[in-house]
Order: sequence, then C-alpha cells, then structure tokens
Amino acid sequence: MKTKLIDPTPEAYSYPLLIKNLLVTPLSNHPDQKIIYRDQREFTYSQFGKRVAQLAHALAALGVKAGDTVAVMDWDSHRYLECYFAVPMIGAVLHTVNVRLSSEQLLYTINHAEDDILLVNSEFVPMLEAIKDKLLSVKKIVLLSDSGEKPATSLVLDDEYEAMLQNQPEAYDFQNFDENTIATTFYTTGTTGLPKGVFFSHRQLVLHTYGVLSAVSSFESRSRLSSEDVYMPITPMFHVHAWGMPYLMTLLGAKQIYPGKYDPASLLDFVSEYKVTFSHCVPTILHMLLSHPAAAGCDLAGWKVIIGGSALSKGLCKQALGHGINVFTGYGMSETCPILTLANFKPHMLQWSEDEQITVRCRTGLPISNVELKLIDPDGQPVLHDGKSTGEVVVRSPWLTQGYFKDEEKSRELWEGGWLHTGDIGYIDQDGYLQITDRLKDVIKTGGEWISSLELEDIISQHPGVSEVAVIGVKDRKWGERPMALVVPKEVTEKPLTEDDIRAAVQVAIDKGILPKYAMPETINLVEQIAKTSVGKLNKKQMRHDFGGKIM
Repeated sequence: MKTKLIDPTPEAYSYPLLIKNLLVTPLSNHPDQKIIYRDQREFTYSQFGKRVAQLAHALAALGVKAGDTVAVMDWDSHRYLECYFAVPMIGAVLHTVNVRLSSEQLLYTINHAEDDILLVNSEFVPMLEAIKDKLLSVKKIVLLSDSGEKPATSLVLDDEYEAMLQNQPEAYDFQNFDENTIATTFYTTGTTGLPKGVFFSHRQLVLHTYGVLSAVSSFESRSRLSSEDVYMPITPMFHVHAWGMPYLMTLLGAKQIYPGKYDPASLLDFVSEYKVTFSHCVPTILHMLLSHPAAAGCDLAGWKVIIGGSALSKGLCKQALGHGINVFTGYGMSETCPILTLANFKPHMLQWSEDEQITVRCRTGLPISNVELKLIDPDGQPVLHDGKSTGEVVVRSPWLTQGYFKDEEKSRELWEGGWLHTGDIGYIDQDGYLQITDRLKDVIKTGGEWISSLELEDIISQHPGVSEVAVIGVKDRKWGERPMALVVPKEVTEKPLTEDDIRAAVQVAIDKGILPKYAMPETINLVEQIAKTSVGKLNKKQMRHDFGGKIM
C-alpha cells in the first residue's frame, strides 16, 4: 500500500522509546515515595535515581560498554530494580539469570548469552564455583551481599555491589540511541530441550509497560492501579521481567516492596506490615500462602493479585475471595514479554453473582491494547469465536520476541505464518474472552476425542478436600490415552479424601454436562506433592515420566 509519509523538518527530533524515559515522571512527581528491601534497606525514588546513576558509572568503570551483556543472579531486591534500569540505560544488555536452573543449564545459559559481567548474590557463589572453569565469556564478577561481607570462595570477586557504588557520581548523562537496541535477555524454562534465549528491545519494553498500564487503568476500579498502590512482586525478577510490573509500578511512582528470597511467613508479614495492595504470582505460590498457618491472622482484604503461569482454578479463586483478595487471571509467556490478556470485568458484569464473576476471574482474559489474537486449526485456518470451537492461540503485538537467540530453526517455527505460536489451545467466547483449555502437548487424546486437562483439574480442585491437582494423559492400549489425576489431599479435613470422593465430584460435572463422560479419570493417585518447574508451574513432563510409563 502506498501511503503518505511524514516529511520531517531537518531540525525535528525523533523521540526514541527508551527505558530511561520511564524514570522521568516518577522522579519528578514522586521523589519521596519509598522503595523497600525486606526490613533492611529503604530508599526514596530520588535516592533510587541517584543509585541508578552510580551503578551506571560503576559498570563503566568495570569496563562495561554498549552491547555488552551484564548477568544478574539475585533474589528480588532493590539491586535488581537498579539493574533493570541502569544496565539497559547505558546500552548494555541485562541477562536475568534463572537461579533455580540445574548447574548444567545455568552454565549453558551464561555461555550461550555470552555474558561479560556477572553480578551474583552470595547465596549463589557455590553454584558458580562448581562451573567457574567452564565459563567462556565472563570477565568480571561482582558480589551482591546483604551484609557486605565477602564469603570464603575460590572465585575471583572483582568488587562488592555497595562498595562499588559508594564513591560514584550521583548523576549520569544517559545518551540516546536506537530504540530497537536489545535491553534484556533471559531463557525460557520450558520442559523440553535446552533453555531457549529470548530478547526484548527498549521499544518493546516501553510499549509493553504502557499497554499493561492501559489495561489496568481502563476497567472497573477494584483492579485499577495507581501511585497510591503498594507493590510487592511474588514472581521472580529473573522470570520475564517479573511480568514487566517493576517497570510499570516505577512509572506510576508507587511504593515498592522487594521481599528477597520467598518464604510464606515473610511474604505474609510484608503484606501485613506494608499494607501491600498489588502482587502477582503463579497459583502454586498463592495456594502456599493461603495454606500457611499465618494467613489466618493476616488481613488480606483489598489485595489485588494477578495469577498467571498456570490456570487459576475456581477452587483457589473461591479460597482467595474468602480472604478478601481481588484475584484475577493474566496470560502470557516468556516469548511475549509477557502480558497478552487480563481477566478484567466489563461494566455489566459488576452486577453478576459471585459465581458468575468467578467464572470471569478464571478466564484467560481479554487481549490488552495492541495485542492481536486469534485461533487457528491444524491447517492454519481461523476458528470461530463462538465459545465452543477451539484452536491454537496465535498472536501479534509490538512486544513479542523476534526469535530465539542463535536458533534460526526454532525461531521460524515460533513465527510460522507471521504469527507467534503460543502452543496453547483455547476458545474465545462472544464477549471476547479467551479461555485456554490446554497446552497442545498436554491435551489428552482418547479414542479420537480431546480431553482438556485444565478443565478436569478445575472441577477436581473445587472439592473441599483437595489441596492441589494435576491431570496428565497416560498410554492406553484401547483408547490411545486416558486421563490420570494426581491429587494432593488437604492436611486437615473432617474425613480423609478418597479416590471415590474425586470420582463422585467428576461424575457431578459429567451429569451436568460440564464434562464429557469419557473425561472420568482412569486412575486417581493420592500423592504428597506434585512436580513443579523452576518457576512453580506444573511439570507435566516430569509427571508423565514418573507416572505415565505404564500402558493401561
């Protein structure tokens, strides 16, 4: 199409979308707002801005230059937030390292990303010691320590974080550069093959921030975010930029609490002490918090929590609402920066019953602004948005990774047909809400029919004696596959949970037409725990390895 382009005046300035510009408004409008690390450190936004400048100077003194990669191994902290800004603002690439990977995977990601500088929490020094002789590109290592003390180690530590910042200037002239410059990289935690590197530009991160801002400020007020909120991430900062929320909440000028290493008692203490109003996490973490004895004594009313990573079951949703938590679903993946949809209420839904609203809260949600989303069948043809027809979710948006680092074949598969393929199966209803019904690889194919493991998990989760549940497909001579349910019973109940209790709950759903009769699990195993990935998602690959080997 031939269109009429702007012919700019030679003197006109083309304003690049750079991460540094996200700091301008909060530093101006909210200089006295607080950023708190556990109960150990507290800074105003004004001090935070100065520390970002000091970190930029310190990195330059270490020899970091534009295009270099700076890796961080830390728990959620003020240091991490400073790296979120300072590293990309000097034109370098921030590699947020997943500290829960195995030593071999950790080594692979550091070498594959070609990290130049490594900032490492003292807790992870032994992990680095085990692989130090195999590190190919790391030139210098900086210690991140709450105490400032250096541990006994054979590693050569070139500096300590606070000492490195201490005498640096509190102002830095951050230069402009191309907005398509890579700002961040990290590695997917999928359950197949080696981790895959994704990367995002300044432009993508800025647009993602404003896209999410639009979504959380344009619907009903109960889920709306503002500078009056108190934010605490419960999604690791090494995982998909903590869903991009540290950038958003900094832009808003909100009070921020960084909890360090997660443990339920401390997290609940921080929610109570600092009156946290907004967090985000995977269902496993929320379940862990609500099941902790300390939860009974915590006032959680008004806490807004976005659930992602795995499906929010109606059982967990009801439990959270019972504590006064405003819980709802968000959806995305490592390749999408990540947020694509949020389960916001449309105005007419505010008058619905609680059960009707729970259904909406547990939906995958509405696409946020600048996200184009559709469903396709196995032949790549569009699927109707009728609330019944299912297909693979494919998306377009300004903030999707443009490929996998050094993996052309997988990149082409990801972007087949010019749409990013999520690998998720779902349907879209008449109101425009997406509902993920399963991962392509997790759909149970039985006798020519498909069973959604997520729908079956949702039904079982609502039984009062169920703590956690996962459903997998196991090989069957007659039907190809049949569903197996792995169920963790609640510790304290009036009577012990039995397999017959689960079958009865599923049968009720079958009788109501919610599930097909062939969805009844062939096998139900009551287990003490369910396998999870490094970021708390259900690890169905491991479950299939552990339980699915026998042919029924």
